[in-house]
Amino acid sequence: MRKKLGWLVFLGAAIIAIAGSALATPPEGFTSTTTAQGQVGSFDVINYFVSSKDKLWLSSQKTKGKSDEYFLTNVWEPGGTTGWHTHPGHTLIIVTAGTVTHYEAHDPKCTPHVYTAGMSFVDLGGSHVHIVRNEGNVEAQVIAFRLVPAGQPGRIDAPDPGNCPF
Repeated sequence: MRKKLGWLVFLGAAIIAIAGSALATPPEGFTSTTTAQGQVGSFDVINYFVSSKDKLWLSSQKTKGKSDEYFLTNVWEPGGTTGWHTHPGHTLIIVTAGTVTHYEAHDPKCTPHVYTAGMSFVDLGGSHVHIVRNEGNVEAQVIAFRLVPAGQPGRIDAPDPGNCPF
């Protein structure tokens, strides 16, 4: 009985993996170029700053094991899209040209988050499935810094969650 249950769990996982791959939404009109790459060992860093107005700024990051670091230049043609995806780690993003619109799979209202040149945002990664689109009529560009576990892919394709009309 235990052996049959094990096979059923294995087959179910395999079917989900195959279906997920088949339903993935690939990028279109989007390119991502690695401009620099490196690897760093475990670290535990906490920084803080107190302004002259007694306002506290705090930054904390801790990793266990080696991490791959990437600086990326991402470009969207008008109408371009990353497709639905996630990353095993987070990404810090600065928009350098045009406008990008970010949508989150967990948002049932498909709320657009619009970022123009000079604005920044954080892609949380992990189970945070999202899509970034250029809904404008000029090329959009960002510079991104991504931190992921060493040897893991920087991008994990995901199926369309069905919450957005596009």
